[in-house]
Amino acid sequence: MRVVVLGAGFGGLELAARLSEELGAAADVVLIDGADAFIMGFSKLDVMFGRTDAAAVRHPYSAIDKPGVRFVQTVIRAIDPAARRVETDAGAFEADALVVALGADLDPAATPGLTEAGIDFYTPAGAFAAREVLERFDGGRVVVGVTSTPFKCPPAPSETALLVHDLLTRRGVRDRSEVALAMPLPSPVPPAPSASHSLLDAFAERDIEWHPGTLVRGLDPRRRVALLEGGGEMPFDLFLGVPVHRVPAVVAESGMCVDGWIPVDPLTLETAYPGVYAVGDVTSVGTPKAGVFSERQAAVVADRLVALQRGEEPGATYDGTGVCYVEYGGDRVGRVEVTFRSGEAPTGTFDAPSEALAAGKREFGTSRARRWFGREWSAF
Repeated sequence: MRVVVLGAGFGGLELAARLSEELGAAADVVLIDGADAFIMGFSKLDVMFGRTDAAAVRHPYSAIDKPGVRFVQTVIRAIDPAARRVETDAGAFEADALVVALGADLDPAATPGLTEAGIDFYTPAGAFAAREVLERFDGGRVVVGVTSTPFKCPPAPSETALLVHDLLTRRGVRDRSEVALAMPLPSPVPPAPSASHSLLDAFAERDIEWHPGTLVRGLDPRRRVALLEGGGEMPFDLFLGVPVHRVPAVVAESGMCVDGWIPVDPLTLETAYPGVYAVGDVTSVGTPKAGVFSERQAAVVADRLVALQRGEEPGATYDGTGVCYVEYGGDRVGRVEVTFRSGEAPTGTFDAPSEALAAGKREFGTSRARRWFGREWSAF
């Protein structure tokens, strides 16, 4: 069975690894991505706040050496889900099973004024550029703002505000600075009230302004103000923005999307097209857009494909659960586990920040680098 996987993020990498483990050389997986290396989402903050450098967090796809898996670096030009056929700059690929794991594209230019007056910290290039800006920043008003919904990794703006506070404190300029966080959500982590309460307490302790239900629609470069949905304004000296997220153009053009994202069966991750699956941020499955959810979804798809390959009835289903680590600064990390099931209210639990959980987060990263790339790696 030929499995063609589009996208080598958390979902694509886990899918390829699991199929290789279960089927060996018989896996026949083609993993396609336009990039030459993978960067874990949380690594962007590590670079941004000076814990490591950009070169250290890149995991080259050339290191993938798994039985039955072939990585192809190329640009995807067209997807025909009915025929399970993909056109790329490296030629056409036909699949018995096609898995779309291309994530969400980030478009800083879609927010007026963001590229001129602000810093996008969600793309690797933006986060790496933000490091240089933060190193030169000599105090003033810092605003962390979200420019669209949905957006990846909902705790990340909160983490960024806390880490900005830490950085400015270490550099001795916090007393002449202000830090504000503007998010469209009613609380920092809505499915986990205990996590939200903890973060709100942390904001209060650090004198970080919290602006819930607030969406930034643009920046005025001349007046240095963020323009808010509903007509308000928020002044800034430094604006760190979460850019607009949208489905990749090649996916939008494939006809698979409804209301901007690919709908899937929430249990099996199957699309409306036979033999075509979608996982992760590119879907409207109902979970947050974060790598840990994509990874877990990919494992379900892999288990179902293995069963089909072996002539068995697929039984694996997705449980909607994911775990996120939340940086508090001061080498302390919290842990949130949330579950999203179709037709049910989401639920979540929270483990208070500690140095032990910081070590757990580092192990999370190193274990994935080892599993997917055969590489021993330290997050810092």
